Amino acid sequence: MAQIIESGKSDFIKANVSNSHNDAVAFEVKLAKDLTVAELKSKLEILTGGCAGTMKVELYKGDTCLSTLDNNNAQLGYYANCDGLRLHVIDSFANFSFDNATVEKFELTKDQYDQRTNSVRNYLKQNKLGKYNEEEMAQAEEKRRQQAEEMQKRAELCIVGSRCEVTVPGNPRRRGTIRYNGELDGKSGVFIGVEYDEPLGKNNGSVAGKAYFTCQPNYGGFVSPLSVTVGDFPKEEFNLDDEL
Repeated sequence: MAQIIESGKSDFIKANVSNSHNDAVAFEVKLAKDLTVAELKSKLEILTGGCAGTMKVELYKGDTCLSTLDNNNAQLGYYANCDGLRLHVIDSFANFSFDNATVEKFELTKDQYDQRTNSVRNYLKQNKLGKYNEEEMAQAEEKRRQQAEEMQKRAELCIVGSRCEVTVPGNPRRRGTIRYNGELDGKSGVFIGVEYDEPLGKNNGSVAGKAYFTCQPNYGGFVSPLSVTVGDFPKEEFNLDDEL
């Protein structure tokens, strides 16, 4: 067994929970470090719909598996003593195959589901997680509103024909001329099409076969308005001799 040891005074940890039947869905939970693994599995039954007696729980940091919680008598804090980890539940509880013609489908009405105390919804409500944390939801909504306003303001400044400088994390600063301002087919939001002064782009002004403007190959690119600064930027001359 691998033990994870990190300093921390809190008696709780925050971890994400995922399961082998849907890796894309994860819930953040707050768990006491003195929970035994057996008690933890009982709690995970509520989140995953699994069976504590058959489930296997693995501990991940990112995509790296750190340990398997294989001692039901050990405390959670023995394995995980810091926030930001992920508990991944592996279980065969849902691997059943029935003949739909002979088995009646079981369904709950909304009222019946709301009255259940062992549902995922009730767990989230009790622990004020996800959409049931009003403060977090309000903060997230305010952040989205502010970002949308800033996006609109920046887009309004991106007038076609204006000089600009583009700053995208992980890429060098590039100067160019704005050639397009608007939506792209199949994409959400507004994009700014830029003809760069140097061949530091990805296209010729076309995306998925549709031309939004025309320039030389590798001189064109489309970026978020938040990445564009409009100003009196001198044109940068590209000299092939500089590359030799």
